Amino acid sequence: MNDEQKTLILKSSSNFTPPKGVRLSYGTAGFRADAKLLKSTVYRIGILSALRSLQTKSVIGLMITASHNKVSDNGVKISDPNGGMLSQSWEPFADSIASVSDHDQLVLLIDDFVRKEGILFDGGRAEILLGRDTRPSGESLLNAAKEGIKSILGAVSHDMGILTTPQLHWMVRARNMGLKSTEHDYFQQLSQSYRCLVDLIPDGNKTTRLNDKVVVDGANGVGGDKLEVLRDICDGLLVEVRNSSKSEGVLNEGVGADFVQKEKVAPSGFGPSDEGMRCASFDGDADRLVYFLVQPNSKTIELVDGDKILSLFALFIKEQLSIIKDDDEEKTHDPYHARLGVVQTAYANGASTAFLKNLGLDVALTPTGVKYLHEKALEYDIGIYFEANGHGTVLFSDGVLSWLERKNSEYSSISKGSEERKAVSRLLAVSKLINQAVGDALSGLLLVEAISRHTGWSIQKWNDIYTDLPSRQLKVNVVDRTAVVTANAETVVVQPAGIQNAVDAETAKYHHGRCFIRPSGTEDVIRVYAEAATQEEADLLANSVAKIVDHFLGSGRSN
Repeated sequence: MNDEQKTLILKSSSNFTPPKGVRLSYGTAGFRADAKLLKSTVYRIGILSALRSLQTKSVIGLMITASHNKVSDNGVKISDPNGGMLSQSWEPFADSIASVSDHDQLVLLIDDFVRKEGILFDGGRAEILLGRDTRPSGESLLNAAKEGIKSILGAVSHDMGILTTPQLHWMVRARNMGLKSTEHDYFQQLSQSYRCLVDLIPDGNKTTRLNDKVVVDGANGVGGDKLEVLRDICDGLLVEVRNSSKSEGVLNEGVGADFVQKEKVAPSGFGPSDEGMRCASFDGDADRLVYFLVQPNSKTIELVDGDKILSLFALFIKEQLSIIKDDDEEKTHDPYHARLGVVQTAYANGASTAFLKNLGLDVALTPTGVKYLHEKALEYDIGIYFEANGHGTVLFSDGVLSWLERKNSEYSSISKGSEERKAVSRLLAVSKLINQAVGDALSGLLLVEAISRHTGWSIQKWNDIYTDLPSRQLKVNVVDRTAVVTANAETVVVQPAGIQNAVDAETAKYHHGRCFIRPSGTEDVIRVYAEAATQEEADLLANSVAKIVDHFLGSGRSN
């Protein structure tokens, strides 16, 4: 960096001194903390985003959100040029730039990184799209990001307004692909793709579920507001939105996908009068989606989680591929075989994994974290990934999209109206409806609703495709979470010695027992996940393994 650039950073950084005694770490998808502690971090991530844009010569995204955290928290996420998360190779720099306290040291750190990465300040233009959710602290933190971006010569920012996190990721991806990338374009692509899928519903199911409304909990956040916009332009989409940002409730308090999935109770505003209704829930920034059924005379629910959403998508896509494959094999000796795969973490319920394998699908496991799931899904022609918490999407390779476009042209000329052409058209519509940058509750809900109308399934029939094994999750407080080292997608502990043998011995006592432990990515706790044939046994197994963790690591308590 030249002297002018160094002086500019030094001058602007003096307005953003980090709070004393606070060290923030880059988590699974960025930084997250009490909003009062974040201004200096967000300012510095503004600098990072500008440097990333200069290096990649692409548009980068910066989103101010704390997802499903409480309203007093906030955070910052970076979107890389492909719309995905920040490259893992830049995460150590993000940690370093956030934690250094001295302003002169900050400039030296940035200068050293710029040299190592070969980032050139040669008149190039850095461009960053900014977004925020509905948190009261969002505007102030967004201004801090703008100041960080302005401190890099040639960098400009575009404030895209209040958005869901997936909308910003979609915009970044679209902009770098040379496509239209406004919020209006996002809504138009989703609504048109949804309409295309609905128009391709088999004749026998076209009158099925026409009056079956879905009632959606918007977590008192941005997702409910955006869904109301989509509802108004998606002809035939019957949606009732509760808990939008205009509601009197508090963001993520007793509402939202994280609350529903973990507590397995209905969110605020839902009750026995909703029995039998199709109900769904977003999280605070609308990148998670779960469905649920309210139980009669109770606040308890039957949860239809990310595993069930993945299974619905996999069934539908597999069916369409089978139709095309049968036709391909009749007409050529060298048919294209699109490789369909599904990706889960160890938190996926064992019943879902067994169901998917019984369908003949390739099932891969990765460590916890969307960045790992997304990377693995890219290895397939069509890769579907979901976490049980409802975060996931479907990825289509360039190769399979080219093949589908060729088949579409072929069928257009020789077999209009055939089942084969409809199958191709459905898959192309799915590729445009689903957000291929990141998990998106809005596009996910539209795809679930379109597929459900295609199958004619009620939410109960969908939920009954398999029965989840009872499970329990606990976390055990420890002094140092890094003492636990795992392998095999976090399912096996390799350090400390002996703990895995103890966990295995305890697990073997239970019918359908499965249990693993893993260190948290953000706090000094060890997470315990247990499954068994009954809820009582799952609870016993989880508590027994929590005691094993306590014995080996001297933690003290679990919850």
